[in-house]
Amino acid sequence: MRTDHIAYQRATRIAGLGLLLQLAIGLTLLIYGSVASDSAMVIGSYYALAGVVVWATLAIVFHQHHLERLETTELEELSAGRGQDAAALFEGDEAESRVAARRLELMHRWLVPGASLLLAGVLGFLSWATLRWFAVQDDPNIDASVFSVGPALGWQLAVSLGLALVAFIFSRFVAGMAKQPAWQNLRGGAAVMVGNALIGLAIAIGLVFTLLQRPAVMESIAYGLAIFLAVVAAEIVLNFILNLYRPRRLGEIPRAAFDSRVLSLLATPDSLVRSINEAINYQFGFDITSSWGYQLLLRSFLWLIGFGAVVLLLLSTIVIVEPGRQAVLLERGRLKGEVHREGVLFKLPWPLERAEIHDVSTIRQISLSGVIPREQRVNLWGQPEAADPDRRPYVVAASSYAGRVEEAIRALDRAGAALDAPDDAELAEVTDQFAVVDADVLVRFRIREDGLLDWLTFSNDTRTRRSPMDMRERALRDLALREVTQFLSTQPLNEVLSPRGDSLVTGLRQRIQRSFDRYRTGVEVVSIAIPRLRPPGEEAGRFEDLSISVQNARKLEEQARSTVNTTMALLIGDAARAAAIVEAIQQLRELERRVGAESEEYLQAQVRVERMLLDARAQTASVISTARARRWRLHMDARRNAETVLGEAPAYRIDPELYQQRRLMQALGEALAGVRMKFVLGSDPQRTRVDLRMLQPDPGLNLADTLRGDE
Repeated sequence: MRTDHIAYQRATRIAGLGLLLQLAIGLTLLIYGSVASDSAMVIGSYYALAGVVVWATLAIVFHQHHLERLETTELEELSAGRGQDAAALFEGDEAESRVAARRLELMHRWLVPGASLLLAGVLGFLSWATLRWFAVQDDPNIDASVFSVGPALGWQLAVSLGLALVAFIFSRFVAGMAKQPAWQNLRGGAAVMVGNALIGLAIAIGLVFTLLQRPAVMESIAYGLAIFLAVVAAEIVLNFILNLYRPRRLGEIPRAAFDSRVLSLLATPDSLVRSINEAINYQFGFDITSSWGYQLLLRSFLWLIGFGAVVLLLLSTIVIVEPGRQAVLLERGRLKGEVHREGVLFKLPWPLERAEIHDVSTIRQISLSGVIPREQRVNLWGQPEAADPDRRPYVVAASSYAGRVEEAIRALDRAGAALDAPDDAELAEVTDQFAVVDADVLVRFRIREDGLLDWLTFSNDTRTRRSPMDMRERALRDLALREVTQFLSTQPLNEVLSPRGDSLVTGLRQRIQRSFDRYRTGVEVVSIAIPRLRPPGEEAGRFEDLSISVQNARKLEEQARSTVNTTMALLIGDAARAAAIVEAIQQLRELERRVGAESEEYLQAQVRVERMLLDARAQTASVISTARARRWRLHMDARRNAETVLGEAPAYRIDPELYQQRRLMQALGEALAGVRMKFVLGSDPQRTRVDLRMLQPDPGLNLADTLRGDE
């Protein structure tokens, strides 16, 4: 082909047409994706709109080639018209007059590399922004749009396939033109256009899987498009670096950095096949592609593909169900037949029937707080804790100690103790009806051995954006959260914070299991774990003082109970019988108040109480027995004295004066018997007789006995 300004003018027109087509593809994807809320189309429009830079650069460069050819033609005609001598005379001015050529050289040196770097930067930034957008999809703290697929899947499929077809046909046309040396830079435009075709085809494949109820494939394809942008940007940067060190020949048009080698191969599949043939020949060391075996392989290639497809379809009729797993058959998305346990399962080929295998032995876990706590450490209530906006406190009943305040005040008042009762505000604060606690409740469950159908029909497994759980797990969490909330609202605060044994988790597990069974979830609750349980916020530190006070109160209560038991055991012999005896004594006092202490009924009750005390055979029985013995001793002494007086009455009646003198002498004798020195003062000597005896103690006898025995 003759390289003149007409050739470059045609290339300029093709580049302009490519610019318009590239812009139309990008705007179509962007506008339709925004209107239909199709995130994949919007991501695909990034590449198409960025490709406008390539076609605009090619249009400018080819237009400058057109101007350079016109300038060269004019100079050649001018030189031919002036003659040989004039040409020699104006040879120095001719070099200065080649303005278009110098401008073309500057474009290849600065404009094309700059456009390549600009395209690489734009693609790299768009790839980074898209990947970062995917990264924050599951973060509920960041307000970002979610990935979505439009509702009009049929129209979206038609648009994506139509754009892919137009882009591929135009890329093939441009790649054919690029085989000419003058148009070789059109390979960059063909590479960009075949990239549009690949993006449209990828979106169409994702839409097909979406129609087959596989929406996750579309999201994966969109993520792959973001990676595709980064790969193209990296190849452009690599081509730019290699162009800096590649040697150049005089008059050679340098290859643009945005001319992707990989995409150029896809734009010209025939060259790709040729390259593969050359690589095979090089590996074997001879021209194996011309042999009959290789030609037979090429002729039978379609048959081999068909045979492989048939084999894959036959293999799809056999499903291996491993131990611990169960499978169900789906026909057009509906359940078919019963649950199949471990073993070999035969079914119709895909897509007529599809088998879903579920693991029924794995223990799963959901957190009622929304996020499973990662850090397992000792939580001290007194230490400050970072606020978590996602955690909501649980409502519990007020502490059971609050209701004892008024009872304690009344008991002390009855006992006569002086205690000022708190005012109404303090009493209302103590006896409040509800309290709150912070808790992380983890429900660990698994599918029942015979509950797979209930598990599948209970809810679907659709997973919304920014949610780590699917719809089925969210429904289970809501059911469990309702039971936990209702159960805790009936439990006192002190019993929630300090449960006895496993009473709290056992009660929660039983209630949650009943709720799951009521709604036929097919779930078996394995265990309930509460790794975090504490009072909310800064109030947690005060509960340590309350716990210490409660423990001290329990200590005092136990000490008092020990004292009571010891005292009752000492007084009655058995602390268990103390309540019955005390009740009998209270009844005796009440009977004394009603009928009096002289009534027959009171006396019988008194005897019954005494008999109960005596049967205990303890200190009380000993005191009663001692009192009875003392009463009889006093009674007998009094009776003896009375009998003595009655026996001496006749002697007194015969001679009262003599009886008095005799009794007086006896009294003096008894009083003076132990006195060693005696003085008689003021007595009549005539009536006084002194009787003295000198006693010699017997050495063989006790002196004290001798003195004491002789009167």
